[in-house]
Amino acid sequence: MCGRFTLYADPDLLIDYFNIENEEDFILEARYNIAPSQQIFTVVNGYNGYRGGYMRWGLVPQWAKDVSIGNKMINARSETLLEKQSFQPLLGKRHCLIIANGFYEWKKTENKKEPYYIQLKSKEPVAFAGLWDRWSSGDGGEVISCTILTTSPNTLMGDLHERMPVIIDRSQYDNWLNRDMEDYRDFFEPYPSKKMVANPVSTFVNNTRNEGEQCIN
Repeated sequence: MCGRFTLYADPDLLIDYFNIENEEDFILEARYNIAPSQQIFTVVNGYNGYRGGYMRWGLVPQWAKDVSIGNKMINARSETLLEKQSFQPLLGKRHCLIIANGFYEWKKTENKKEPYYIQLKSKEPVAFAGLWDRWSSGDGGEVISCTILTTSPNTLMGDLHERMPVIIDRSQYDNWLNRDMEDYRDFFEPYPSKKMVANPVSTFVNNTRNEGEQCIN
């Protein structure tokens, strides 16, 4: 799964990297311990490029009675999307990229779980495949939320966990956001291990209230 990640890249770099057309609509602040139910930075297809903005992490389907269901939908298994009432209607319609610098995973040992920080070797931004939805409370309130898709692990991640986030290669951003691929399974192959690196970090990151660069030290 993917349950914690970071986003601390220079805002101007991210805007240029993703060709974001509405930079005046949001403020990017460095985050080192992003957790479920928080607002996370996402990218969707725009008019001339991509549009950036914030969504709640944890999908709240249109049919939900309240937003609490989102706490159970921070991730979605890519292999079973077509079988799930919450995700099937969104596939091919509401795709997004969830932007990160890297993400955390905890390796189980005999007596504890050791946190690791995973990045691309190139140190480029990471784009997780996501699905999003719009929920209305009935009294005018609205929540836009998303989930991160997961897949089987590559060799690197297999030593840490049985799942990993679906990472979209930069060459495939347009295809994922424009939804013009006939077979979505092409996107769900594990990202190549040779392009990633995992390093142990301090247990400081274990507490979701902790923030700052110490999380990745």
